[in-house]
Amino acid sequence: MAVDRDRVAALVRELLEAIGEDPDRPGLKLTPQRVADAYAEFFAGVGEDAAAPLAHTISVTRGPAPDTLPSGAVMLRDVRFRSVCEHHLLPFAGHAHIAYLPGEQVVGLGALPRVVDVLSARPQVQERLGEQIADVIAASLDTRGVLVILDAVHECVTMRGGRQPDASTVTIAARGELAEPAARAEVIALLAGGAA
Repeated sequence: MAVDRDRVAALVRELLEAIGEDPDRPGLKLTPQRVADAYAEFFAGVGEDAAAPLAHTISVTRGPAPDTLPSGAVMLRDVRFRSVCEHHLLPFAGHAHIAYLPGEQVVGLGALPRVVDVLSARPQVQERLGEQIADVIAASLDTRGVLVILDAVHECVTMRGGRQPDASTVTIAARGELAEPAARAEVIALLAGGAA
């Protein structure tokens, strides 16, 4: 579903009038269209299939041969993301750290950030975003376990309300074997500090 840019622009114009501004003054004249263009980008994931980037998997076997997969976790750290909080329509942005224990399939590492991009490009809350990322990876790759850590700064916390500019929010979503405390703790330590 594409964002209706004309409708968004008209509503932004009305919003500017509602706060007592003149939407025709030079500084604001192009603002409604600029906001519409930004919203088209911010909400490009609405209606998109988040599992689509994971469609091209590689079947693997386990063992000592060069073309086989070890039993350990595949981890991708510091995936930048940004989203818009559905409560105040203010942005939040941060990093996603993803780990999964492959079943019989792996996927190109570039597919994981695309899943994050699709799911974050819609009105969201951070807690649900992490859960959705974990669910899509677990189901699409039939993993033995998934762990998703999101660390983000929310403008609804930094710019309004409590006005805490240094506060960040960390959420964890875990599935399968990585929901077990010992395995989860080991992977969190590796994601947080790097592999030793």
